[in-house]
Amino acid sequence: MAFEFKQTPIPGVIEITPQIFSDGRGFFMESFKESEFVRNGINETFVQDNHSRSVKNVLRGLHFQNDPCAQGKLVRVVSGKAWDVAVDIRPDSPTYKKWHAVELSPDNMKMIYIPPYCAHGFVALTDDVHLMYKCTKEYSPSHDSGIRWDDPDISIPWPVKDPLLSPKDLKLPVLKEIHG
Repeated sequence: MAFEFKQTPIPGVIEITPQIFSDGRGFFMESFKESEFVRNGINETFVQDNHSRSVKNVLRGLHFQNDPCAQGKLVRVVSGKAWDVAVDIRPDSPTYKKWHAVELSPDNMKMIYIPPYCAHGFVALTDDVHLMYKCTKEYSPSHDSGIRWDDPDISIPWPVKDPLLSPKDLKLPVLKEIHG
């Protein structure tokens, strides 16, 4: 098996560790293999790849898309180090408002799968963080949404004191303004 799949406390949020083949020349790994992902509960078709670059202390999120464009995301970091967060925003879920975080870096080569109806965000822990992610739906500006990174009902203990945020992310609502 080329991957280890670990279910997190949030249903559908899965940490993935690829098998690395290293020698004096470098390394080789598979970053995605449909048959293994399907066998381990990720039965999705990925239709868009994204790549973001962030400087230290940049916080992006918490983002999601509304129906019919709700996105699942397969996230990994290829340069630098990020603290990546998934938040369950499914009102009928037993883990509604719960979050799960994992540190992603080229050192640990971990990935995280975040299913549709979960919000996603991350903070860059180092300079020059390159985060790549596959999406199950194409980006749709009219379905784009998000919740505040510091929503008190979610209480994520972000590992930075003064994150750098976009003007858009500073204006996001808290979850109860969306779901009541």
